[in-house]
Amino acid sequence: MTRDLDQVVREVLAPLLRADGGELHLVVLDGTRVHLHLSGRFAGCPGNTLAKNRVLLPALRAVDPDAELVLTSGALVPEGAEKL
Repeated sequence: MTRDLDQVVREVLAPLLRADGGELHLVVLDGTRVHLHLSGRFAGCPGNTLAKNRVLLPALRAVDPDAELVLTSGALVPEGAEKL
């Protein structure tokens, strides 16, 4: 299922966030654990919790019901994160 999660992150979530002025970084994708970092317009946005619970996590769980999402945000991008 890791491949399916990777595909959703790259082909659905990243373009969706870019269209709204944000940047998405893939920090870790390990099994069902996905760590994403938001920057750009979404850096420190109070709406990130809503986006996580209503958009990001449901999209991931549509392909893997066991998906776990760690979401961070801010101008400082975690080392080794891939900008999508």
